[in-house]
Amino acid sequence: MEALFTSTAVVALAEIGDKTQLLAILLATRFNKPVPIIFGILFATLANHALAALLGASAASFLDSPVFRYAIGLSFIAMAAWTLVPDKLDDDEAPKPRFGAFLTTLVAFFLVEMGDKTQVATIALGAQYHSVLLVTTGTTLGMMIANVPAIFLGHELLKRVNLDTVRKVAAVLFLVIGIWVLIQAAGLFG
Repeated sequence: MEALFTSTAVVALAEIGDKTQLLAILLATRFNKPVPIIFGILFATLANHALAALLGASAASFLDSPVFRYAIGLSFIAMAAWTLVPDKLDDDEAPKPRFGAFLTTLVAFFLVEMGDKTQVATIALGAQYHSVLLVTTGTTLGMMIANVPAIFLGHELLKRVNLDTVRKVAAVLFLVIGIWVLIQAAGLFG
């Protein structure tokens, strides 16, 4: 259950103010159809994060060595630094509504999530926990926890939530996980 809960928390926090959350808000204002947007995000995230968790878990099973565990720990620490950099979504990157709310959201979310910090975190979580199912479930749940309220509350949420504080909390969480993984790799506790 640690894999599920950690994956959920890490991604939910990392997603606050992320480019994909801004995309969710943009899609909600363009289409004004929350249910197809929610399902588009759900299916895009499931596909994207399942592949990312599989990549992480596969790499970890092939590279199960102290060096690889140190690399995973350092990747979480790098994620801490990356989380502190605010994202923005340019109007040029915004999807043009040609194919309806669901398909536009599905494709846009899948593509925008490629190489995004939540996808990179999912790879690292997959490598850490060796469980594609629990990590994918957790990271997808984290994405939904962060994005569903954004779809319904959108701009009002952004006015009331201090994104800088949320980014700092998420960065601390990534840093703590990274240090914990490094300590485990060093064999200090365990």
